[in-house]
Amino acid sequence: MNRRNVLKAGLAAGASVLAPRLASAEVTFAPTPKGWRTYALTTRLEPVSGVARAWIPLPTFDAADWQKPGNVNWTGNARIAERIRDPKYGAEMLRVEWTADQQSPLIEVTTQVQAQDRSVVPGRGSAPPLSDAERKFNLEATELLPTDGLVKETAEGIVKGKKDDLGKAQALYEWVVENTFRNPETLGCGVGDITAMIKSGNLNGKCADLNALYVGLARSVGLPARDIYGIRVVPSQFGFKALGAGSENVTKAQHCRAEVWLSGSGWTPVDPADVRKVVLEEPPGNLAMTDPKVLAARKALFGAWEGNWVAFNTAHDVKLAGSREDAIPFLMYPQAENRKGFLDSLDPDKFKYRITARELSA
Repeated sequence: MNRRNVLKAGLAAGASVLAPRLASAEVTFAPTPKGWRTYALTTRLEPVSGVARAWIPLPTFDAADWQKPGNVNWTGNARIAERIRDPKYGAEMLRVEWTADQQSPLIEVTTQVQAQDRSVVPGRGSAPPLSDAERKFNLEATELLPTDGLVKETAEGIVKGKKDDLGKAQALYEWVVENTFRNPETLGCGVGDITAMIKSGNLNGKCADLNALYVGLARSVGLPARDIYGIRVVPSQFGFKALGAGSENVTKAQHCRAEVWLSGSGWTPVDPADVRKVVLEEPPGNLAMTDPKVLAARKALFGAWEGNWVAFNTAHDVKLAGSREDAIPFLMYPQAENRKGFLDSLDPDKFKYRITARELSA
């Protein structure tokens, strides 16, 4: 799809958003709040000698209705290990430094966190208003999420004719679901360079690309929105293999979700990227958009998500304290640095880190 076709698709979507209809053989995927679950997330780093410092994201995002952070503990041989926060977004991490002659650097951090399913009726409810400062903050452009130019032009075409925020938010959701695809060749979760996606017409990638596209489009037409970076911790209770962790080893189970702010429902969960994940990966794979599993996910993921995932932060363009390197697009993976620069956070076998998760008994 080239740029012209992207814009044409936007205009078409603005004129009429097709609401998916469930097939006769309906599949249940209906996350609803039904009690807190407690998880222990353990990250163990054993990088090669010569690594000077590391940063480990902590699942301490606090949301009264769906996540409550708990205790954070660590052990290891670091010279310095301290909890710090990104000054702009409040993203919390453990910053670690080793001495120059440390032969076998080691740090292990364990965090407890409670989570539960979420479900809202988009645009309905009694959520308190978003403050002017929060609205402005969640409409800001970032380096990879501009809100002008092609992004705004595309979004305006998508929401054309929509009179309220709910209509715009849903039009954008349906458009991203219809016009993107999950690319299994994308490294990690992607990088979220939405201008490059729109300019090239290659609307593909993984969660940090597809959900960032939603967030950038939403912000460009005045809808406060944000990415939330986190990790899947246990399997889906609804039997969706693509939407849960496959084992206690969650080293590669990172996932970015998104929220849009709507009057009434407040911060409203949206996850078009997971709809495209179901299309590609849910057995037997490469499902049709009319498959009951796809339809169930598409219906649920505008207003709900399952509590088998925990959130780290909402931070963009993160400059890691003490690092000599440039800012990173987001903090969802452990990071480490030696005198040559960052290690490859997407290669845990060479970086030597492992993340495990387990559910604790009530």
